[in-house]
Amino acid sequence: MTYIPLLLVTVFFLLVWDAQRTKVRIRQIVCLIPALLCVQYLSWRLFNTVWTENDDSAWAQSWIWGVWGIEILAFIEVAVFMLIMSRTNTRSAQADHHHMPSPLPEVDIFIPTYNEPFDVLEKTIVAAVAVDYPHKTVWVLDDGRRDWLRRFCEETGVRYLTRSDNLHAKAGNMNHALAHAQGQFIAVFDADFVPSKQFIQRTLGFFSDPAVGIVQTPQHFYNKDPIQTNLGLMQIYPDEQRLFFDQMAASRDAWQAAFCCGSCSIMRRQAVDAIGGIPTQSITEDLLTTLVMLRKGYQTIYLNERLSMGLAAESIEGFFVQRERWCRGAIQSLFLPAGPLGPGLSVIQRILFFPTSWLTQYAVRLMLIAIPLAYLLLGWLPFHFTDTADMVFYQLPVFLSFFLAMRWLVGGHFSPLVSGPAGLFASFRLGPTVVASLVKPFGKPFKVTPKGSDAVHGRQVDFFSLSMILLCMALTLVGLILNVVPELAVVPHDEFFPIAVFWSLLNVVTLGLAALLCFEGPRLRKEERFLVAESATAHDGETHIAVDIVDASIDGCKLALPQTGHGIFKKGTASLMVQDVGRVMLHPVRQSQGHLAATFEYSSPAQRHAMICKLFSGRYTTAPPPSSSTRQLMSSLWEKTFHV
Repeated sequence: MTYIPLLLVTVFFLLVWDAQRTKVRIRQIVCLIPALLCVQYLSWRLFNTVWTENDDSAWAQSWIWGVWGIEILAFIEVAVFMLIMSRTNTRSAQADHHHMPSPLPEVDIFIPTYNEPFDVLEKTIVAAVAVDYPHKTVWVLDDGRRDWLRRFCEETGVRYLTRSDNLHAKAGNMNHALAHAQGQFIAVFDADFVPSKQFIQRTLGFFSDPAVGIVQTPQHFYNKDPIQTNLGLMQIYPDEQRLFFDQMAASRDAWQAAFCCGSCSIMRRQAVDAIGGIPTQSITEDLLTTLVMLRKGYQTIYLNERLSMGLAAESIEGFFVQRERWCRGAIQSLFLPAGPLGPGLSVIQRILFFPTSWLTQYAVRLMLIAIPLAYLLLGWLPFHFTDTADMVFYQLPVFLSFFLAMRWLVGGHFSPLVSGPAGLFASFRLGPTVVASLVKPFGKPFKVTPKGSDAVHGRQVDFFSLSMILLCMALTLVGLILNVVPELAVVPHDEFFPIAVFWSLLNVVTLGLAALLCFEGPRLRKEERFLVAESATAHDGETHIAVDIVDASIDGCKLALPQTGHGIFKKGTASLMVQDVGRVMLHPVRQSQGHLAATFEYSSPAQRHAMICKLFSGRYTTAPPPSSSTRQLMSSLWEKTFHV
């Protein structure tokens, strides 16, 4: 009887494993199973391990109730996630069949900026100008009031706009621009997001439905985020935001609960005017814009296509600046009439817009570390233990069903080997942010994520998180050592003791991997290389030769040379005919093993701009598709652990 739930869960997932992920009924059952098992588990916990006759001290009993309360929070987070994922939606077929409105409306492209450097802004502005749509006006909204940016805008042929103050940060900047722009639609790109040529063509047709106020597209990144870089998983694990943009956002769209993410979106000007402009009450004006529009009858929809490429946070500092802003903004919405608790929303919208994950995830992760510590050092049981058979019957099916459901729903976007340490790493910094935001939600100013040459590079260390992680690891090891020695043991070696030891060792491994995230990984190139894999013709002044462009950045490239061409490019001058760009001068840097590394010299700014549009067109990526197999992850993490 003990193993029957485990067997049933395993058999069910074996039967549905190859089923189509878009089938609603199967998705609903897959999502329902972990939720039902959680209900069964929590009921058993309450009536058999918490609410029982006992002689515990007030402190010990309070601890037991507190642990159960945290488990309730974890269940709520899982239940909301499974509710979201029980549906999914795709709109690419709709985009294929939409016809452009006639006559073509005017579209304004807003690029709000504050302190981003030229190496970031150049790509965005150049690509915005190249967007394939005749009736567009590109606006650079500069809250940094920089003369060099004004001159570049004049040279590039875009509108430059600034204001006398920076009131309300990005929202205020965009509202100021609304007073000058006249387009019927507004596309918004943060300064570090490069739009593709097809962005307006693929999104504008959705506004034939008068109820659509915003079309949001996913944010894709051409660089690696700190999780990938610091753990050495650049070629193995997808970036940290792929789960949301590739999976969750499409599922939210199926519930009519998609929301604006600030960048890579396009809005109906009529809808913006109907809500009195971009809301300024929260530092996450994008989420609030969606909520206010919903109350005016305008919905946000999600088109899951890569129509832009941007910069993920490039450093630990940037990672936390960004996440703290998102966390604080989501919690601020709870205190606003336009937030999820205010009037005018359906029950399901309130549930899905409530910042459940922000409020629960860090408390849950920190409690997982604290439970074995309290037991080994203070002798406090997390619950009144019954026996191991009950744990196998009630608890293991919950973990197994959740893991299998996640792998079935999102595939390689989820792995406990990475998500566990990454979540714990974030908890020590973002947990206090949650508490501070609940106590004082307003008053902290908007802070821009450092990007490009302004981002922190090199072997930086997050000493605060590292010290917290090492402290928890040391206390866990001390607790284990104390209780191995009979004379020093705090707890008896009963049936729960092996479980506590296993739990503690698992925590030590998780803490160790989280510690690796505190060390900034090396970023060897100023510009990311795109995998091009195209044929080209090179000329060294005397000889024309067919080569392959292996990869390229704006600054240079790597060429694969034919066997007969290893001796060319010795004179130091050469050129390369590049598709969509023309003949570019090359300066060879290094030649070995049939490859040539070279830098580019452009004949004009227009040629450099053509290279930007080519590389950021969406045809190329900076790495092969990640393959997050458990074996590869373990191998990479093992290697990273012993090479820090």
